[in-house]
Parts: sequence; C-alpha cells; structure tokens
Amino acid sequence: MELIAEEIPCEQRLVEMGQLAPQLAGAVWRAQLPAFVERELAAVEQADVLVVATPVFRGSYTGLFKHFFDFVDQDALIDKPVLLAATGGSERHALMIDHQLRPLFSFFQARTLPLGVYATDKDFADYRLQNEALIQRARLAVERALPLVELSRLPRSANAEEMIAA
Repeated sequence: MELIAEEIPCEQRLVEMGQLAPQLAGAVWRAQLPAFVERELAAVEQADVLVVATPVFRGSYTGLFKHFFDFVDQDALIDKPVLLAATGGSERHALMIDHQLRPLFSFFQARTLPLGVYATDKDFADYRLQNEALIQRARLAVERALPLVELSRLPRSANAEEMIAA
C-alpha cells in the first residue's frame, strides 16, 4: 500500500481479518454482520485499487479470508485492479497466488495484476520487508498497476471513451 501511496495521492486503509474474526465468524448473511464489519466490506468494495495479502494456510488462503470475501458483492470488484500478495513459511507455496488467489478474484471479474508478490519469513525483519529483490518486485508490480489505477479513477463514461481512444 505504501508503495502505491508514494506514487499517487490516496487514502490507505488496512482491513485486518484478525480484528474482524469475532464479528465475522458466526454470520451466514451480510445482514447479520455488525456495522464495523459492514464498513470494512464497503471500504473494499469502494476502493480504487486493492492490495490483497494473505498468509498461506495448508496451501491456500485462510478460511477467515475467504469468509470475508464471501460477503463482498459479486459485482463490486468488476475491473478493479488487484495486486495479489501472500506470505508463507517456505517458497513451496509461492504458486498459491496463481492457483488460489487469482481464481477467487477472477470470479469477481477483478483485474488481477500479472505480477504477484510472495514472501517467506526470511524476507522480513521487524515486520517489514528486508529482501531487496522482493522490494524491487513489489515496486515493479506497483509501477505496472498505476495505469490501471488511474484508469479506474476516471468516471465510467470517460473510462469507456479513454479505452476507445486508446
């Protein structure tokens, strides 16, 4: 998120699944969710761009992560740029981005960016990325995302005109 904010003015918002767990766990319908969770869902649905990151758990995203996205309106993410990221204990799970996250966001018809970012425990120090090659990969992913973010910020009619003119 910080890398995007360095390039374009934006409001950053972090949605932490751990904080939502108690309110999210028992809900089956969106109407059952408390206002706090509803605000987080609305923030995701209204964002210009999403940076979606999850730990790998048993070769996939966590159940809580999936449960949250089960409540996202299926049309809310259409054409929204999504940068995919994951963390895991070893490099063995790096393809999780392509085999688990990408199909989930394809359901939403989101524009998943082609370059995902996968990190292991060794890439962090004090909860911050320290691996320079990985930092450069994240910068490249953001660089490639910026034109889509700018395009998504245009009003729908201008967006269509820009695509026709291109």
